[in-house]
Amino acid sequence: MASSVQRKRIRKSPADRRTEIVAAAASLALIQGLECITLRRVSEQLDVRPGLISHYFPAVEDLVAEAFGDAATAELDALLPAERPDGTPLEHLARFFAHAAGRTYDDISRLWINARHLSRYRPVLRDRVGEQEAAWRGRLTGLIREGVERGEFHAADPEVAATQILVVIDGLGAYVNTDIGPRPEAVSRMAAHTAERALGLGRGTLTPRDATADASAPAPEPVTP
Repeated sequence: MASSVQRKRIRKSPADRRTEIVAAAASLALIQGLECITLRRVSEQLDVRPGLISHYFPAVEDLVAEAFGDAATAELDALLPAERPDGTPLEHLARFFAHAAGRTYDDISRLWINARHLSRYRPVLRDRVGEQEAAWRGRLTGLIREGVERGEFHAADPEVAATQILVVIDGLGAYVNTDIGPRPEAVSRMAAHTAERALGLGRGTLTPRDATADASAPAPEPVTP
């Protein structure tokens, strides 16, 4: 005998519903790309009507930008937390390189490539990419500046040092779609070695010999919206 009890739908607050929509779109972007974000696909993923999605995001371009920002912010918070109650700047930077150089973040690297390409044609996304780049630069600059103040790093201009490091990381990320084999150690440690030079650190300070640069190193938190 079939049950006559119907599952009761829980009415979510506008803020919770909007967060849910953005998270679903970000998940879709990480797997299939930003181009695949449509009101219909997101509604199907959440099992709701497309009209509900359009109520919160009348323009799909706004949802695309929000999805990218959500995923990129999750990556930033996992790799370079804003709050660092424990550990020294040197320890936090070494932790960053131990995780960022591995395969764990390949999906988000692909998303950055995707977003930068599309941002040439989509002004709203272009603005969001710029905001995320500034957030990354600011977070890393702050960590470096703290290390300089504590005497752990030596950099005349922390922002320049941060930019140099991020340029190398972005350059390595550009190969994520074609780099399918094992990464040579000299390549996987390139960004860390750039940081060591920029911050006046000895070779290997940020890449101890027992630290692997592959996905075998546990990630701080999964980067999923």
